[in-house]
Amino acid sequence: MPTEMRESEQQPAEPLDQLLEYGRGNGYQLDWLRKRETWGNELHPDMEHGGLRLQDAEVGPFGEVPDVSDNETGRPRGALRREDAPRVGSYRVKSKSEIWMRNAAALYEEALTRQWSSATDVPWETLKPLPDDIERAECELATFLSDVEFVAGDVPGRWISDTSPDFFEPRMFLVSQIMDEARHLDVFRKRALANGGGLMQQSRAFAGGFGSSIDNARDFTEMSVRLHISGEGLILSVFRMGERMAYNDAEKEIYRLCGSDESRHVAFGVMHLRYLAEAEPERKEEIHCLLDEVEAGLAIGEGTSSQNLLTRVGSTGSSLAVLLGAGNIEEGEKLAQAMRQRQIKEYIQRVKVSGFGERFENGRSGPVLMKYVAG
Repeated sequence: MPTEMRESEQQPAEPLDQLLEYGRGNGYQLDWLRKRETWGNELHPDMEHGGLRLQDAEVGPFGEVPDVSDNETGRPRGALRREDAPRVGSYRVKSKSEIWMRNAAALYEEALTRQWSSATDVPWETLKPLPDDIERAECELATFLSDVEFVAGDVPGRWISDTSPDFFEPRMFLVSQIMDEARHLDVFRKRALANGGGLMQQSRAFAGGFGSSIDNARDFTEMSVRLHISGEGLILSVFRMGERMAYNDAEKEIYRLCGSDESRHVAFGVMHLRYLAEAEPERKEEIHCLLDEVEAGLAIGEGTSSQNLLTRVGSTGSSLAVLLGAGNIEEGEKLAQAMRQRQIKEYIQRVKVSGFGERFENGRSGPVLMKYVAG
């Protein structure tokens, strides 16, 4: 029996081997054609329950999130390295605990499914002429909310390119938040103009530097505490009162839609802070100090009368009082104060869920907020 097979009897080369051999002989780099260890691991979308979601694709090495990222080439998480890849980013956020939360992918998917259009999903035809004081109050509040939403979209955008692509889920969520905030900005701008009013006076809170305190945050967590836990949480309480201060179906729908988006943004901040508290408990005192600063701002204006609140926030507070009281400023002040109490109670609940509720047990929050804990 011959020791070697004749050429005609030799087994044909596999197509992949042929391509690799061709590449080597002609100066092509085709090693990327080799199958990975994950080859053949298919995903099975559940089309009746959300389809193929981002969290469903986080399997094997593609779902492994490093505690610290050394990826400065923009390489998608789970992709194989190229040793000759240039650095394309100088990422400030390289630690998982700095930006992570366990439900970022789910929040992102929710954001995609709940997109809406201010042009077609708001029943603008239900706007009817309003008394001058009511319309001016609507326009003043819409001006304030346009201020708010600009900052809420502008600030997170600055952290997207600073975050390692290994933490792409929170990055993608922040992109969806920017789209949400752009839509909020445009819907309140439209409301200010749609009924013949117009943009009014800039809010005292923003002219006085509230926005810059968020903008000047030293790291992502500080930004998120100031924006998601405090700022957007307070605005969410306003949106939840929308049914009470709306004068037509268009305004009701605006507050409902914006509230749905805003609750998602707040959840992002709460879940990030909760993850940080669990992953790096040694940083809890640092976060408590941030919350001390936030609560010092919340406490200003709290006192014996609703007038303190209205004086502190100026035209925004008085516009809320006019809207809530249907023109009866005295009745509106009482309702505005009730809204203020709701804002603080909901803030306290957010902090508790975030894993920092001990500040309300040991009295660290101070007497002004502690009276709401007791209540």
